[in-house]
Amino acid sequence: MNWIDYLLIPGIKAVLTVVMLILSVPVMVLMERKLIGRIQQRPGPNRVGPWGILQTIVDGIKLLLKEDYIPPHADRALFILAPMMTLIPAMLAIAIVPLGPPIEFSFGDWTRTIPLGVTDLPIGILFYLALTSVGVYGIVLAGWSSNNKYSLLGGIRSTAQLISYEITLGLSLVGVILIAGTFNVRDLVASQTGGPEFLGMHWDFLTWHLFRQPLGLMLFLVAGFAEVNRLPFDLPEGESELGAGFHTEYSSLKFAMFMMAEYINILTFSAILATLFLGGFHAPIAVEWLPALPALISGPLWLGLKIFLLFSFFILVRGTLPRLRYDQLMDLGWKVAFPLAVANIVVTAAIIATGIQGAWLGLGLFAAGVTMILVMDLIAISIKRRVLNHAV
Repeated sequence: MNWIDYLLIPGIKAVLTVVMLILSVPVMVLMERKLIGRIQQRPGPNRVGPWGILQTIVDGIKLLLKEDYIPPHADRALFILAPMMTLIPAMLAIAIVPLGPPIEFSFGDWTRTIPLGVTDLPIGILFYLALTSVGVYGIVLAGWSSNNKYSLLGGIRSTAQLISYEITLGLSLVGVILIAGTFNVRDLVASQTGGPEFLGMHWDFLTWHLFRQPLGLMLFLVAGFAEVNRLPFDLPEGESELGAGFHTEYSSLKFAMFMMAEYINILTFSAILATLFLGGFHAPIAVEWLPALPALISGPLWLGLKIFLLFSFFILVRGTLPRLRYDQLMDLGWKVAFPLAVANIVVTAAIIATGIQGAWLGLGLFAAGVTMILVMDLIAISIKRRVLNHAV
């Protein structure tokens, strides 16, 4: 071990990751505008560049050229620090995501086995949850440091939302951790392989935690929407009727940093969800009689495809669902999502404690998760009927 292993290789991977994240933001914004335009039966951006592909670049330049205004009575140091406290944790969180199996490089006598991904932490899941918690400080400090009562109320409102759903986000992952018995993300990916073989194909998707933890996936997805401030949970960054709350006083590059943090958080959350519940960088079906792609290509390709589909789902939800009222948002978090997350942990632990293994364990967990979802749905329908009857 020398400076190559400790400094050069991690440094190169970190720089490439940061560049990839920054370049992905304008692509994600353009994709969202185009898909939302199709959903709403309008063309979307089509003025700058062919098919409007340069529109987001022009918008970025416009933001950079705007006046960088700081309110005269604001806490200058914290006002400048707050956007960084939101953006930096968003960039760091993706470091734990494995992009593929380790790759062996050889050059003469020089040989290295390099994991595809920035780092392999033994406590990767805890690292991710810790970073998502740190992002809350950037939002509350942005509202407080502006010395604006409206911004302060928006920061408090946003902080309450994030803290409420942060609890559900963490609890929804406990079932996956109980099944795999590890906090290491690469080991969690490995626990979703070894599916049944049939017709010369390994049906690995049947071992994904999507089927072992259907309720956990649903809760993680709902909490993730609230954590990244997306419709129907976008109260921290609402449009005209809410005035964007905590970042009302921000402009130019500082405002752009908040927007970059939002889209990078979506990318990171999609990568974590795909890694923990959808098999990570593995293909859903491994075909033995087809030539395999090099690991350097196949791993990032499959993970990128899953992230693309999840981000498309984020856009579909934004173009479909209305925003919740704040009381509805808090009721959903504390009265529905939190109790269900605790119940999922108890049921998962009880099934694992029975000692069953293999396919029977997967079937038991799947049946329990689907049953809890159906019971929750029946209770929700019953409550809705009572409310409607009372209104009539």
